[in-house]
Amino acid sequence: MDAKAQKIAELNDKLRTTFNPLAGKVMVTQGVNDLEQSDRQAIIRLVQMFNDFNSNNDPHGEHDFGQVVHNGQKAFFKIDYYDTSLQWASPDPTDPSLTARVMTIMLAHEY
Repeated sequence: MDAKAQKIAELNDKLRTTFNPLAGKVMVTQGVNDLEQSDRQAIIRLVQMFNDFNSNNDPHGEHDFGQVVHNGQKAFFKIDYYDTSLQWASPDPTDPSLTARVMTIMLAHEY
């Protein structure tokens, strides 16, 4: 993994594992929101604990996508990098001062 990908992965991991608003925004889709609270919380915990990144699901080494399964229900998380106005792509995803990270958690059928 190159230094740029490693830095992006570190920033993505910080958002994914902590949900710290200083690291980025976390959004859930309507499908996740409509789940029973215990199922929604379980999926969120699985996303936070996810660490099975490999060449099949993380070809660029950025830790920006993954799949979790709870009670047979597949869910994905995806992290995108926007400029600070949330209108365009970030000019440099390694620089938190130029990047608004947004992680979306969705059910697989919503992808």
